[in-house]
Amino acid sequence: MKETLPQNLATALDQELEAVYAPSAPGIIVSVTRKGQVLYEKSIGWANALTGERIGPQSNFRMASLTKQFTAVGLALLEQAGALSFQSRFADFFPQLGELGQQITLQHLLTHTSGLRDYEPEVAPTRPYQVTDAEVLEITARQPGPYFPPGSQFRYSNTGYVLLGLIIEKVAQKPFGDFLREAIFQPLGMAGTRLYHPHRPSEIQHRALGYAREASGRVIAADQSPCSATRGDGCLYTSLHDYRLWHQALLQGNLVDLPSLLQRVHAPVQPGTDRCYGMGWFFTKRATGDLELCHTGNSSGFSHLVVSLPREEVLITAFSNLADNPHLLPGLLQTVLYHAPFQLESALVWQLPALTR
Repeated sequence: MKETLPQNLATALDQELEAVYAPSAPGIIVSVTRKGQVLYEKSIGWANALTGERIGPQSNFRMASLTKQFTAVGLALLEQAGALSFQSRFADFFPQLGELGQQITLQHLLTHTSGLRDYEPEVAPTRPYQVTDAEVLEITARQPGPYFPPGSQFRYSNTGYVLLGLIIEKVAQKPFGDFLREAIFQPLGMAGTRLYHPHRPSEIQHRALGYAREASGRVIAADQSPCSATRGDGCLYTSLHDYRLWHQALLQGNLVDLPSLLQRVHAPVQPGTDRCYGMGWFFTKRATGDLELCHTGNSSGFSHLVVSLPREEVLITAFSNLADNPHLLPGLLQTVLYHAPFQLESALVWQLPALTR
């Protein structure tokens, strides 16, 4: 039986999106699916102001921190193959961190509990070329001690996921992008999904460019920054179409058993709570034991939100090519949940801006 959203939700979302976004400006694509059926989908705005291409289901956005889901699953595939362990030490792969590398495990990196310092403050915002993953390792090796002893607390870390991408490359003995393509994108039919390469941007078809709005309201190009080309933490490009394929594969366990992985690989994001992080997702459990998953993605020129309820096979997505877009949380999600036939039990999603800094 085909499901439909309540008409008042469709009407409310239409009205909200049309009030916030304009056809001749950067915009958004919003989708609500349940049990594989598209209950709502609407896009407004430019994907590319220079060509006039509009945002649509085929538009490939830089996913920013939503990339971490793919990095985590890539590592899990290597773990399944017996090529590494989540308890392996960073020093097993790279010696540059010395004794600290002996203390940090892959599980610490996956759960943002390594204590490694942020690399971004060490990168000049005006430098004319982008930092590489290998350079992030060099920066990390020069840093003073960690923020805290590995494993002792949670602190969101792009550094950790960049280093995970380097570990995947070393173990798989091939470039990170090639590994993801062969192990994930091709098997799932994600034909448009790519890692960004600064010297080969044309490889990304239907690429949405990123923009920002100045205090005056003027929209400016903001597609790249010195830190927007690192791979393990954020430079994957995908579309709504391909992301749905990814999410369906996670629900069906086609690549990995995500609930089992989250049971094994997680850490509380706040002491004494059941709000956790693992495998590229913030998550918590409902009273029934069912999962609630969520994550944001924010980068130069882009802002995204995904919410997943695996038991109900619900996926809420909002991909926007506008930097620091304040509309996604709380406004847009509040509108969805106010009218939807499903709800969230946890307040975790509302804390994501603070938890990801």
